[in-house]
Amino acid sequence: MKQNLLSIVLSCLFISLFGKNTLTPTTILFYEDAIFYDMYDVTVNQPLPPGAVRLNNSTYTKKMTDAQLDSFGNQVTMNVTINALCDNYDRLGHVFLAFVPKGAASYDTNLVKKLEIGRFITPFMNKNISPTSVPYTFQVDNLGAVFKDVNLRSQFDFWIEFTVFGVPYAAQTQVSGWTGRIDVFKGTLSFTTDNNSSVPPVNNFLMTMATIKDFNNYNATDQPGATVRLFSFTLTNAVNNASFYLITSNHGANSGGEEYVRRQHYVFSDDAQVYTYKPGGISCEPFRQYNTQGNGIYGSSPKPDSWWTSWNNWCPGNTIPIRKVSVGNLQPGLHTFKITVPDAQFVGQQGNFPLSVYLQGEAANALGTHEMTVTDVKIYPSPASNYIKIASTKKIREVEMYSTDGRRVKAFSGGEADISELQSGIYILKVTFLDGVSFQHKIIKK
Repeated sequence: MKQNLLSIVLSCLFISLFGKNTLTPTTILFYEDAIFYDMYDVTVNQPLPPGAVRLNNSTYTKKMTDAQLDSFGNQVTMNVTINALCDNYDRLGHVFLAFVPKGAASYDTNLVKKLEIGRFITPFMNKNISPTSVPYTFQVDNLGAVFKDVNLRSQFDFWIEFTVFGVPYAAQTQVSGWTGRIDVFKGTLSFTTDNNSSVPPVNNFLMTMATIKDFNNYNATDQPGATVRLFSFTLTNAVNNASFYLITSNHGANSGGEEYVRRQHYVFSDDAQVYTYKPGGISCEPFRQYNTQGNGIYGSSPKPDSWWTSWNNWCPGNTIPIRKVSVGNLQPGLHTFKITVPDAQFVGQQGNFPLSVYLQGEAANALGTHEMTVTDVKIYPSPASNYIKIASTKKIREVEMYSTDGRRVKAFSGGEADISELQSGIYILKVTFLDGVSFQHKIIKK
């Protein structure tokens, strides 16, 4: 009896000191052995994972139940396991959280708002050589606040999309026993969640921005010839402790292309540089065990760290980092997010940096939790030389330009104006829409 009482006292003391809920973590098995097929073939009519919908050969989707959402705490781990079938090359895989209007039996994946919550690269796997599976782990604690958001849940059903792109043609000839097969990978996905009672609940704010957008300098850029993506958005309320959640990875299939060159990435918030990174920079040797196909990048013997870090942007069999870019408190008004890779070349217009980003923080009041998407306003180019353009889904009533000492130097209606006569310097642009809403934005005239 004394021993039991002592155990209880010690347990309570541990909780009071560390704030950790001692409940057993909950595991939610969402997909088990889901089979993916040739991404270029006609959509198959094969058995589905329980409760899932096949969007195409590469993608399943499945709605989260209220019971599952209710079970999430503020500590969330997502686990993915990929098993080898008839694809022995490195491919992209993704997990998305889709926000679907309440009650829909399915949806168009290209029309709904989504977050990319995990990205990974399959290894060069030969189905006949062990190991034939590779595990991936994602720490996604910030999703706990999303799953618990009653305002979002009142508007949307939450669906989990599971995507693995695969092509069987090489394996059909290179892997014994797989002639004519089009089943490329098999995947399992689960969540493990727990609760840390020392972490206070937050009034969740979420804004979707971009999900798997092309990012290159030949057909997906905001400045001709430059690898730049710019997103403008308007906040109607303040957002505290705001962070951008960013995923990029370099991909291509040409010899000597961008996937083989590490480039510095720069991230800006409201024209201020807030983050920089260079993908890769680690040894891929820990993942050699999963790369059992001889035609991979590994060769027959281990390579030194310096060899790997000189060129690799990612490792076959590893996750792609989810980069959290903290920007502090954001006030109401127009804001911008920009990412640029100045040295990117894309020889022969080959390669891409698939880009996903969203904004999350703490809403200053309850109304802020309803805001889900970027306000479609873009002001370009910046810096500007001869003209300024404003693209928006809202109709513009008037645009006024002011010098930094408050003098109005130009006014125009519509979305474009010639500013060649203005002197070089900094100006304040005031844009007023037909509904009376207005905002101010700084521009630079070269």
